[in-house]
Amino acid sequence: MRRAGILIAAVSVCVAAASLQPTSPPENRRKEYDADVRKTILELQQFRESASIQIRRGGTDATATLINLNPAINAWYLLKLSSNHGASEAVYHLENGNPKTRRLLLDEKHPSGIAIMEGNNRSSCDLFDGDILERAKRSGSIYYPLCEGRIYLRNGGAGHRTSLEAATELLRDHVWGGEKIVDLGHVLLGGINRETGTPGRAPPSDRRENSSGAPLAAAIDPKYADRSLLSANLGIDLEKPEKSGLLAGAWYAANSNPGVYASLIQPNLIDPALLQSYRTNVNALDGIEAAALCYLVAFDLDRFDLAFAIGTTYPGVGWSHQAPDRARNSTLPGPDGIGSISPLVATGLIAPPDASKTVATFTGGYKRWHGAFKYGDLATRNHGSHYGFVEKGVVLSKLQPGLATVFVLAGGSIGMKTWTEADNGLLPRVEYARQNGVPLIDSGKPGALVNRWGPGNWSGSEDAHLRTLRAGLALQKNRGRRFLIYAVFSDATPSAMARIFQAYHCDYAMLLDMNALEHTYMALYRRSGSRLFVAHLLKGMGGVDKSSSGKVIPRFLGYADNRDFFYVMRR
Repeated sequence: MRRAGILIAAVSVCVAAASLQPTSPPENRRKEYDADVRKTILELQQFRESASIQIRRGGTDATATLINLNPAINAWYLLKLSSNHGASEAVYHLENGNPKTRRLLLDEKHPSGIAIMEGNNRSSCDLFDGDILERAKRSGSIYYPLCEGRIYLRNGGAGHRTSLEAATELLRDHVWGGEKIVDLGHVLLGGINRETGTPGRAPPSDRRENSSGAPLAAAIDPKYADRSLLSANLGIDLEKPEKSGLLAGAWYAANSNPGVYASLIQPNLIDPALLQSYRTNVNALDGIEAAALCYLVAFDLDRFDLAFAIGTTYPGVGWSHQAPDRARNSTLPGPDGIGSISPLVATGLIAPPDASKTVATFTGGYKRWHGAFKYGDLATRNHGSHYGFVEKGVVLSKLQPGLATVFVLAGGSIGMKTWTEADNGLLPRVEYARQNGVPLIDSGKPGALVNRWGPGNWSGSEDAHLRTLRAGLALQKNRGRRFLIYAVFSDATPSAMARIFQAYHCDYAMLLDMNALEHTYMALYRRSGSRLFVAHLLKGMGGVDKSSSGKVIPRFLGYADNRDFFYVMRR
């Protein structure tokens, strides 16, 4: 058994060399990943690296196994401690507090714990003696610091859910025909959040170009070049607020948050030449959605990084109720062969090392319930093409070809594209990814399925009432700079979303979630000393946050939530 030291030495050679990781997995791992069989979350990790040593624990011989789930990302580890005498195995989900420079190892010369490598410096952390890990698991702390805060034990908990979510789940799960009732409710509630704003005319002094360094302004009908829009519901404090409202389609810098910008627009103000383009892909807008206000916020990607996390419950990894029976394998608990991500732990909360850098959060995409195709070509492929997602380099649900995908590679590069089979070659370096349907904008033009309710899986009611509150994500390029744009449409169909993103010169855009303020939630943070100031893209979104002693406790940053989300961090 002492031969395990040879394996440890091999691991040590790779300590500072994530770039030396293979670009393709071993053949047996690839087959394991591809096999349409029941499997564990571990078997979805093709690039995992594992090492074991013999230890003494509780006075008996035991084996410690440390698994780096994706060495190129180097963030999540599983630690398994098992008795050599047949007792049950204990498994712990560890998070590396500094994955760019720190690597965790097992070392036979130090069998009481984990070795931590940072550059050429090596230190040890005793974890195996006593009940340190079990006390950490029982602590009630979602992120329990170990080894002087260099490692965190991830602990599960019940993520917050809203009363609307609870009522919806009750209808879906326990009331016959409940899904149709939910659909009807979405139609009836669709107009509740509709806003048109107060139109005005910007005085000559306000008719200016964008804030310096801002994204490209929207293409506006020349006859509305001086149109301003005023909304009492815009929650972001601007550097130079305009009393007459914001010039439609222009960008305004957020106060005390360099690199963040806000904008307002109505579809009926867009350049008419643009509204007449690609008419086979995009429906004509009715008068209601053409006048509905859209709120946008943009982040300069020279200044920010993007990350993604799943919630304590959602999206989920089982079967979507939408996947056709013919697309399912009834012997499997889900399309990837797994029914849960256990023993990995979903926290629904930003980890402490990232929390201090976070400047914004916004909700993710559909729950698994709706996250697959019921109609069209994508419904017939890959078990219904369930939407995939990756967190910290760990594949929690496979990324499927043909789906709109936002992803972050090792090193922080952010991309959006329609995923292909060939793109799976990027998987060793994918740190975060989230898929949600098909593109609204692809290569600067509306996607092919924007006006096709079923094949596009745009949700809404069964009779294709698509106008409702919706959120979307896009990328724009401007003179070598790149901007990530998050938008909330107060009452829109996918066609209106596509037109607005097209007007803002976006290269790619996709739908996220819809129907309620908590599903389209976006918060912006700024700090002054120990104080945290929280603003929301729409003021009504603040109703989801909690409070204590008069202070706001923001969703995702201050407490665990059951929904998946994105977070933006300052570099």
